[in-house]
Amino acid sequence: MAKNTNITTVADNRKARFSYEVIDTLEAGLVLSGTEVKSLREGHANIQESYAAVEGGEIWLINSHIPEYFAGNRFNHEPRRRRKLLLSKKEMARLAQAVEREGMTMVPLKLYFNERGIAKLLLAIARGKKLHDKRETLKQRDWSREQARLLKERG
Repeated sequence: MAKNTNITTVADNRKARFSYEVIDTLEAGLVLSGTEVKSLREGHANIQESYAAVEGGEIWLINSHIPEYFAGNRFNHEPRRRRKLLLSKKEMARLAQAVEREGMTMVPLKLYFNERGIAKLLLAIARGKKLHDKRETLKQRDWSREQARLLKERG
């Protein structure tokens, strides 16, 4: 089987960039079973309601949905199981500190396969936006669309 030379996005959490102010991002590996990888390769996953949490000195991806593989029979996985994230000790300590001391949240932004065909998760350290911040984001987005439309009309 030929390896992919580009990054294949499986799931994207577009709502996270609207609801949170992203401070920093980092790439994490995932501990997956065989049927989970096969289901991801078919492009089936949902990380909209998922989040990451520190438990027992490890970081876990909670509430992500990877549906069962159709040909997985009795060896299929549980769709909403907790998945361990693979990070260095230094990265785990930095994330744990940000969550505990600074009141930040770990939010998954994107689930993808890298150039080597390995499933990765783009994890963000983020701070929740207030309602007025969300309104400001909407205003800026509408204004940029309006500017683009006006420039297009003028030629």
